[in-house]
Amino acid sequence: MPLLILTLFIGIPLIEIYLFIWVGGLIGTWPTITLVILTAFIGTAMLRQQGIATMARAQAELRDGQLPVQEFFNGFCVLLGGLMLLTPGFLTDTLGFGLLLPPLRAVLGRGIWKLFAQSGRVHFPVYGSNPSDNTRKEPDAGPVLDAEEFGVTRDDSAPDPDTPQLGDRA
Repeated sequence: MPLLILTLFIGIPLIEIYLFIWVGGLIGTWPTITLVILTAFIGTAMLRQQGIATMARAQAELRDGQLPVQEFFNGFCVLLGGLMLLTPGFLTDTLGFGLLLPPLRAVLGRGIWKLFAQSGRVHFPVYGSNPSDNTRKEPDAGPVLDAEEFGVTRDDSAPDPDTPQLGDRA
């Protein structure tokens, strides 16, 4: 993993420098600089729009009592894409714009989800026997344990929570 990070840390700037020189040779220096600045502005606008939409969908899912896993992933992709668009360069701009496109995020999300599911190290519990049934079913709480059976007693020396203690503010 450290070798991969080092390779990316050195490789990406080298690729960006190559692309700057290549594009600059094709269209000229000032158009290249203008293009890089323009992609930063377009990326910022897309980041704002996509971020607000993702946040609204996540809030709607939370209101419905669902965990917005997909929206968390989308939010992460939007944030990463925005950071890439703010980084000058054509490779990072291309990757950043890709992460801001919902269809590409959906394909990427399905691929990552499949990798997690196939790895066997991550368990996704599903409650209810029928996946098409949209009613929420709570998991079995497990056995109920009687505290007296295990010799657990109440500690009467503990302070009463309703009684003000030293250091409490009135």
